[in-house]
Amino acid sequence: MSNPPHILVVDDDLEIRRLLGRYLDGQGLRVTLAADKRELEDKLATQHIDLIVLDVMLPDGSGLDICRQLRDRRPPIPVILLTALKEDVDRIIGLEIGADDYLGKPFNPRELLARIRAVLRRSAEVVEAPALAVSYRFAGFVAAPETRTVVDPDGAEIVLTGAEFDLLIVFLDRPGRVLSREQLLDLTQGREADPLDRSIDVLMSRLRRKLGDDGKFNIFKTVRNGGYQLAVKVETEGAA
Repeated sequence: MSNPPHILVVDDDLEIRRLLGRYLDGQGLRVTLAADKRELEDKLATQHIDLIVLDVMLPDGSGLDICRQLRDRRPPIPVILLTALKEDVDRIIGLEIGADDYLGKPFNPRELLARIRAVLRRSAEVVEAPALAVSYRFAGFVAAPETRTVVDPDGAEIVLTGAEFDLLIVFLDRPGRVLSREQLLDLTQGREADPLDRSIDVLMSRLRRKLGDDGKFNIFKTVRNGGYQLAVKVETEGAA
């Protein structure tokens, strides 16, 4: 029998840590608790962690800064941010710097469990991707899911966050299809869209900028009242 996923919950609120520890443990997950950045670093140095639930406000550091540092870790560890901040921009920043998802406080532990399972499922799909040995060629770029890298026509690597890369792969798997914001949020983050959630638009804007797309029917097309469309030819190599 395989070991259950190991979740590290990092929050300076003792009651929240205890609540999440009991609940997630009762749902078949292995849970370790940490109160601050120092404890998080100690746990990462001594244990294998499959996913981190990370509070944005910690007494000895910013969760956003920690998330930024974790982005370059190999192998990468998925991160779900917990934030009491209500401003959309703060949540968007979390996605931009590499968080896999976010959840605003107060929240229902059942919703956090659903987010954890969705992120773990996507991570497992990435681990299995090398068996397919697929790479995508589009508009002179090459995207490799196995290494999660994108190379431009001149051979230089384009640095994308985890969220930006996941969004790109969704389009490369569905060239020519018009995908709504709701579909993109479900396919990349495994959740339904909030009417005020503009994170997909922000990620699209950043992805376009990094790929040098001027947004005028170059690589991506914005479809009024429809969503977004990958408007270039895609070739795959090494597909089974």
